[in-house]
Amino acid sequence: MGSKPWLYPAPAYRNLESFWDTDDDAPGPRCGHTLTAVAATKTQGPRLILFGGATAIESGSGGAPGIRLAGVTNCIHSYDVLTRKWTRLRPAGEPPSPRAAHAAAAVGSMVVFQGGIGPAGHSTDDLYVLDLTNDKFKWHRVVVQGQGPGPRYGHVMDLVAQRYLVTVSGNDGKRVLSDAWVLDTAQKPYVWQRLNPEGDRPSARMYATASARSDGMFLLCGGRDASGTPLADAYGLLMHRNGLWEWTLAPGVSPSPRYQHAAVFVGARLHVTGGALRGGRAVEGDAAIAGNCVLDTAAGVWLDRNGLVTSRVNKAPSDDPSLESMRRCRHAAASVGVRIYVHGGLKGDILLDDFLVAENSQFQTDVNPSALMSGSPRSNSPNLSPFSSTSTPDDRSETPTSGFLGMDKDSMEKLAEASAAEAKVANAVWQSAQAASASPEETSLSDGNSQSAETTSEGSDTEADVRLHPRAVVVAKETVGNLGGMVRQLSLDQFENESRRMIPSHNDLSNPTKKFARQRSPQGLHKKIISTLLRPRNWKPPVNRKFFLDSYEVGELCYAAEQIFMHETTVLQLKAPIKVFGDLHGQFGDLMRLFDEYGFPSTAGDITYIDYLFLGDYVDRGQHSLETITLLLALKIEYPDNVHLIRGNHEAADINALFGFRIECIERMGESDGIWAWTRFNQLFNYLPLAALIEKKIICMHGGIGRSINSVEQIEKLERPITMDAGSIVLMDLLWSDPTENDSIEGLRPNARGPGLVTFGPDRVTDFCKRNKLQLIIRAHECVMDGFERFAQGQLITLFSATNYCGTANNAGAILVVGRELVIVPKLIHPLPPPFQSPETSPERVTDETWMQELNIQRPPTPTRGRPQPELDRSSLAYI
Repeated sequence: MGSKPWLYPAPAYRNLESFWDTDDDAPGPRCGHTLTAVAATKTQGPRLILFGGATAIESGSGGAPGIRLAGVTNCIHSYDVLTRKWTRLRPAGEPPSPRAAHAAAAVGSMVVFQGGIGPAGHSTDDLYVLDLTNDKFKWHRVVVQGQGPGPRYGHVMDLVAQRYLVTVSGNDGKRVLSDAWVLDTAQKPYVWQRLNPEGDRPSARMYATASARSDGMFLLCGGRDASGTPLADAYGLLMHRNGLWEWTLAPGVSPSPRYQHAAVFVGARLHVTGGALRGGRAVEGDAAIAGNCVLDTAAGVWLDRNGLVTSRVNKAPSDDPSLESMRRCRHAAASVGVRIYVHGGLKGDILLDDFLVAENSQFQTDVNPSALMSGSPRSNSPNLSPFSSTSTPDDRSETPTSGFLGMDKDSMEKLAEASAAEAKVANAVWQSAQAASASPEETSLSDGNSQSAETTSEGSDTEADVRLHPRAVVVAKETVGNLGGMVRQLSLDQFENESRRMIPSHNDLSNPTKKFARQRSPQGLHKKIISTLLRPRNWKPPVNRKFFLDSYEVGELCYAAEQIFMHETTVLQLKAPIKVFGDLHGQFGDLMRLFDEYGFPSTAGDITYIDYLFLGDYVDRGQHSLETITLLLALKIEYPDNVHLIRGNHEAADINALFGFRIECIERMGESDGIWAWTRFNQLFNYLPLAALIEKKIICMHGGIGRSINSVEQIEKLERPITMDAGSIVLMDLLWSDPTENDSIEGLRPNARGPGLVTFGPDRVTDFCKRNKLQLIIRAHECVMDGFERFAQGQLITLFSATNYCGTANNAGAILVVGRELVIVPKLIHPLPPPFQSPETSPERVTDETWMQELNIQRPPTPTRGRPQPELDRSSLAYI
């Protein structure tokens, strides 16, 4: 199968015309240098800083070209992105020694250099800082105490979470290395610490590329091992919130092994260019890859000029001119906004001095919409890169098309303005120019760094107002042809079905819950569940519907999750950014589609920088309630501080005994194990939190505020474990109440769901928000045609994540992404069309449809609001 059209292939590179006043200002041909993007200052626009490298080559052993160390330089050049002009800089202070194969990283308007090799051999492991904050550029040497990484070359380095300087791998002249070191720029005295990360560790390598993505994931890509064999793997290194570091293997099929390549991120897409194969041979057109490729870390796939890479035998089109331009190694790359810049390198025995540019797809996946829209710079040397994401829409009008390489005046001003804002924040991290120093040649990092780094890593505490983004992200309905699976944006005004809701049916029979002692099970059960079920792209329902866990394992899973829920508050206190999911109702396929399209909770996904909140109704109605609830519980155990679950009205034995969960447990696990597992799940449900506050401005619940809830404190006072029959009217309103049909109906009205239940008007919403100093209520509980629906002039949003509810509603499913600045972006998926096969040739489909049809006959869903109502018996479950 081909790639999805929204997975745009690697871009084409073309020559960029640039200018300089004198020959000395032009960087000239070179290789083994670094190109680093630096944010704008008050007096300068965004710049690219080129440093070091070799300006001459000579024949090595066997006739292969090699670097002539005598030609290595320490000169430094600046490229002004707005004027396209090169200038040679001559900063004050003692510069680093001449070097190549070194590493560089940008921090605001400063650049840090470390390591490399030059005429005198290995450079020291001192950190040199080039301060570009003011017009008086100056070199500083940072004082670092204790043992460090030591002299090395061919290594990688970047700043993680705007705080931690991380360096990995390289060659110390004796052996190829695999170690990882970190320096905390917020702690004095500055000390290198050798890391011992958990997880799948990369092998020893040199001439790899690596960088930190904006969310804090450090990605190591490719390289060459001790035997000279090029490597094709990629690994992400991240720091968890508890301070522990972990390696994880990146997903996808890499196009080809390579080293001495360059890579840089734009949003969630890592752009990899050029590289060498064994023996220093540059990548050729008939090799397994084209000259450039992209690792889309949001989708977990590699793409080349042809699209999705599924194996290492893809042939690049021979008539692609960008292929020829990318046949190089030992070059340098950096990015500003959506543009990727490449300079110089080595092609055979020819040193290159050309300057190339490409643009990331305007429909790219992104880590942070504000970062992309502001044109914030990211940089990388031949040895740098980042990893992991969720897609959030950017304003298409501000994104240049891939065919236009110029900037208009407004774009330039916006870029400079936004870059200056980033520089102001990031510059607080490094204030070495003004720091007190023991000697004129040495400097140290500023204490002002600490607060900035903490704010960045922990989320926003600013007084931002909650607002709904004017556009929603939608996956197109078409699943065939050129539009299949395309991600696009629609104005919220285009959602014609908004305000059309369905009322799901229910009942109130009670069933006693049993008490169980702790069960023992093999260690790592939740990891087994995650590895089995968390497959957003290729999950398939079991053919015979047999569930893969037994009751023994269900007991252990429930106990482990229960211990976490017991120690959580009834109303969770959460931080943005966070994704919010509505009702899932056992439609596990929809959950996987949402994960596939918009990111999933894993270290290979986006859990490192965004939390997940689920609003209840995990079971009933759908065919895979067991998969849905077990995966969410396993994720809660794996990421207890990042994955959050609250209770819905179907997380109760008297309800899910009737609407599918109990019978699913029995049919798929056997009668004895099934009843035991169903009972144990319901015991766990009694411990679930009941609501969540996001940044103390958005309250999330399953149902609503009903007639009785006037303050958040009323919810907080509910003690758990709590059963529905033992619960108060507050619990009933919280899990069962709905908004009135539209904004014109105020006050309290009877609810069609049944006696004793109510609907509440927009006046109740306004009063509740004002009294509790809240700006928004997000709730689930009702099927809405567009997956989300606004009420009370936008002060309440109903969210529903399962598509085609009960197999009849034909509704879309949605999630809400609450950004760091409290901008809320709806993201939608549409129902899948019937399969091409006939029912006779699709037994899986027959099983699922039979299950849904039988359940609908027994428990018919209420028709969509706004449509004609059939003359059903008023005492039927559809009207309770």
